Amino acid sequence: MKTSTYAIAAAAAVVAAIGGFWVASMDRSEDQFAQCRVGQVAGGSDQIGGPFTLVSETGETVTNEDVITEPSLLYFGYTFCPDVCPLDTARNAEAVAILDERGVQVQPVFISVDAGRDTPETLAAFTDNLHPRMVGLTGSEEQIKAASQAYRTYYKVQESDDPDYYLIDHSTFSYLVLPEHGFVEFFRRDTPPEQLADQIQCFVDAM
Repeated sequence: MKTSTYAIAAAAAVVAAIGGFWVASMDRSEDQFAQCRVGQVAGGSDQIGGPFTLVSETGETVTNEDVITEPSLLYFGYTFCPDVCPLDTARNAEAVAILDERGVQVQPVFISVDAGRDTPETLAAFTDNLHPRMVGLTGSEEQIKAASQAYRTYYKVQESDDPDYYLIDHSTFSYLVLPEHGFVEFFRRDTPPEQLADQIQCFVDAM
């Protein structure tokens, strides 16, 4: 199934939004991750990311401090997604597996934007099929919205006559978040697994 034009438009809108913060001419002399970045966030990397409270796939209420205890690769999507999410999360899982083979541990995290259908049990089944250490997070509509806004992601539920079947347009970036540092980089979905692993390792090695 092809990605909807709405999703493509949404991704383009978020590229523009994040791109507004991304500049290549910043002074990198005091940035320990300078050699890993394509650019820098104007005003600092704290422009993206921040605190969140969600529900884990085991049913526990958790915060960002509970989840981000090691380098983590975050992705916002939903388990009923017919095309983009399975491909993106599989790519992330493959990159993490490559890093595992190198002795570099990175935690893959899947944050649902579908409060109505993505229960903890549904998330657990989804993440278990992708990587044994992938963490699934869901929550109330308010909790999910707050987490999405913190990372400047986009999502919108499409109208449907069937309350159990609907699609959600959403952005498709993956975010590298480091303990003590927070958000440091985002990756587009066309980045191959090996390249993604290399870029992530650069940040981890520079910690």
